[in-house]
Amino acid sequence: MGKVVLVTGVARHLGSRYVQAIRRQPDVDLVVGVDLQPSAHDLDGTSDPDGLAALAEYLFVRADIRRPAVAGVIARHGVDTVVHLNVSTTALGSTSRSTVKETNVIGTMQLLAAAQKAAGVQRLVVKSTTSVYGSAPRDPAVFSERMQPKVLPSGGFAKDAVEVEGYVRGFARRRPDVAVCVLRFANIVGPHADTPLADYFSLPVLPTVLGYDPRLQFVHEDDAVEVLRLASVEPRRGTTNAGTFNVAGEGVMVLSQAARRLGRPTVPMLLPAVSWMAGMARQTRLLDFSPEQMRLLTHGRVVDTTQLRETFGYHPAYTTEQALADLARSGRPGLLRAEQVAGWTSKVAAQLRVTELPNGGGKRR
Repeated sequence: MGKVVLVTGVARHLGSRYVQAIRRQPDVDLVVGVDLQPSAHDLDGTSDPDGLAALAEYLFVRADIRRPAVAGVIARHGVDTVVHLNVSTTALGSTSRSTVKETNVIGTMQLLAAAQKAAGVQRLVVKSTTSVYGSAPRDPAVFSERMQPKVLPSGGFAKDAVEVEGYVRGFARRRPDVAVCVLRFANIVGPHADTPLADYFSLPVLPTVLGYDPRLQFVHEDDAVEVLRLASVEPRRGTTNAGTFNVAGEGVMVLSQAARRLGRPTVPMLLPAVSWMAGMARQTRLLDFSPEQMRLLTHGRVVDTTQLRETFGYHPAYTTEQALADLARSGRPGLLRAEQVAGWTSKVAAQLRVTELPNGGGKRR
């Protein structure tokens, strides 16, 4: 018998893409998808899109991971690998924020309790986020996996992720025989990524906080899927996929650079005004512009990915800049051409660097 992989959160884009990838693993016999609703993608096919490779069997189970019934699913199918992707940044459809929090926290508790009782479970993979480091004005320039945030997240998805990781550490202590991998993803972008930052970049005009130009990192959705796949199989020679790993593309961009590459004009506003707009966007469900997103777009966040490359053994195919470029190619064009915005910005910057002194006595830089 090959591996039996249970995947939560298959209704979302990342979960669906992961199922498609893991079904191509030659040592996987069955993939069990668990969610409250099925994926919009066709996950039931018996071959890949080109018809070149037979796929592992896929079974969808409509179940709520907040309920103890998930233990029966694990026991009934002899699951040996649990991949927990239903730790969500945003609500799906008409789901409320309170329901998302319950799924993130209570759902994780129930899932871990079920996995702890199942003697056959050998591997656990949990999707987390670099938001656990927070975003604060006195943060270090770069966060490594061993560092603690200056200010713990006080609410939202970031706080959920901190609690989830705490439960996972408890599980690892109680089941030391299970290989546990926690993946802290930077902002995921790509042609079909359904993340808050991708939604923000789709706006025709980007509201920004006056006086701030935060540093950002991105990970392409293709890299995110590949890292999840590698985390749920046996590690390659000389690497290990047990532990906690930051996942981000190489390089860093500031928000103004990202806006220029996307051809989006920015509107700098005072922080209270941007916070008010974010609140209105959340109430009208036009955009999930959470307080933690506001802090990110004010102070930014950068993480070290040395462990991902040297210990986990994966080098992302897309840099931060390339991931954003792919988003720009696949998305709706901005109000302005990226080249035009970049040209205007360069001219303004040049004028600010070189100005005439008031007494006409030469130039000031």
